[in-house]
Amino acid sequence: MPDPFSPRKPITPPPDDLRSSEAEFHGESRGADGIHEDPFEPVTQSYRPDDVSRYEPIWVPIARPRVRDRTWLHALLFFITILTTTLVGIDHWLSFETDFGSSALPAVSAAEILKGFWYSATILTILGAHELGHYFACRYYRINASLPYFIPAPVPLTGTLGAFIRIRQPVTTKRELFDIGIAGPLAGFIFAVPALFIGISFSHIARVPADFTGVELGEPLLFKLASWAIWGRIPDGYSLNLHPMAFAAWFGLLATALNLFPIGQLDGGHISYTVLGRRSTVVTLMMMGVAVGLAFFSFSLVVWAVLMVVMLFAFGAKHPPVMDEDVPLDRGRLYLAIIALLMFVLCFTPAPLRPLDLIR
Repeated sequence: MPDPFSPRKPITPPPDDLRSSEAEFHGESRGADGIHEDPFEPVTQSYRPDDVSRYEPIWVPIARPRVRDRTWLHALLFFITILTTTLVGIDHWLSFETDFGSSALPAVSAAEILKGFWYSATILTILGAHELGHYFACRYYRINASLPYFIPAPVPLTGTLGAFIRIRQPVTTKRELFDIGIAGPLAGFIFAVPALFIGISFSHIARVPADFTGVELGEPLLFKLASWAIWGRIPDGYSLNLHPMAFAAWFGLLATALNLFPIGQLDGGHISYTVLGRRSTVVTLMMMGVAVGLAFFSFSLVVWAVLMVVMLFAFGAKHPPVMDEDVPLDRGRLYLAIIALLMFVLCFTPAPLRPLDLIR
């Protein structure tokens, strides 16, 4: 006897306005009256085992209204983030000009405000490219997603906590999930790399004052490569005084690496799941242990590690399944996954910030 729960013919995809975040199991009635009048309503008619052949169960999306973006909210958050990152950028510029000297904000002139855009324009371009990579990948697959939400934060060094988009419906296939997951890191990386090399070329080597207090930036492999290629070996007692554009690129590399960590709902978690399937749960648990260990190694990763633990308890270690979970990815996407791993290695540093008094 054939399996009554296997589709017997290809199902025509619904129009764009009927794509939704859920699907239910429905049936097509093939009784004397013909096909059920509304194919998007559940067939509730009961039947006996001997007339099961009248039904061809299929997956049918539930029609839901498409949610409109609150454009004013996205614009407001973006504008506030411009303000907070520009203020931080002015501070970076003053520190750059004084060679690790005082960066207390004086009466800021219009020219100095413009210098703050070296940092803010660079970091917002990198973060914006990352989120728009996800957004346009969703648009390509006609998946409902929001415009980017930028997160302003009056915190030193960054002025922002990053950005994110909301994907308002489940991603149903491995190919879609992989492409959406990797599009963001790739797009951000494409903008971060030239910003890094240009910013480091604008930087200069300066002697570190004996009484200087602050933090030292952990250098990812790509950062070390760019610094060595442009400035060579830096003598003891000196340091590369970063131009604000270089610092923004450093922050962009760090954000890319943390997003590529193969945990749960991070971009790296999506990529890991599409490549490894159910085995990605083991990777998530292992890397969660690594994240907690890194928090003990570097105070600058404590908040991030806590957020990872909260995410693990909120969403669980298992990645939400897709319909074709057991279908392997094609070779081209496997190569892209290797590129994503290489990006992670080049961008990651285990101690992003280290107090100088602990280094000396």
